[in-house]
Amino acid sequence: MLGLRGRLGRWDLGDNGQEPEINMAPLIDMVFILLIFFLVTTSFVREAGVEVKRPQAASAVAQTGASLLVAVEQNGHIYIEGRRVGLAGVRSLVERYLAENPKGGVVIVADRASRTGRVIQVLDQCKLAGAREVAVAARRPES
Repeated sequence: MLGLRGRLGRWDLGDNGQEPEINMAPLIDMVFILLIFFLVTTSFVREAGVEVKRPQAASAVAQTGASLLVAVEQNGHIYIEGRRVGLAGVRSLVERYLAENPKGGVVIVADRASRTGRVIQVLDQCKLAGAREVAVAARRPES
């Protein structure tokens, strides 16, 4: 009875006389597998980088697929991926995007107070860069 009572208050040392340890390798492997899973399944959204007030359009539909967003501010400044670019830079950046994503499209996010001429210039540069699908962003009117 003394031997049984003595073993209840401490660790069971097992056959080799060493304390048991927790193996962390499977836990670390599982965390890395989950991390890789979430990185692979996450879709990364490209942003234009500026806040614009889009015009309303009753025929506006949601755009599907990967698209490069080109923002045109009210004052005519152009932004792609958060960087301000000139009109000449639009074409080269769109060409580079299309080289990486051949099926990608371009969405021009123009402020509702921007000049139409500036938006047409940006649209022209996108077409000259080889973009087949170019859309102008709008929002549906609220009910």
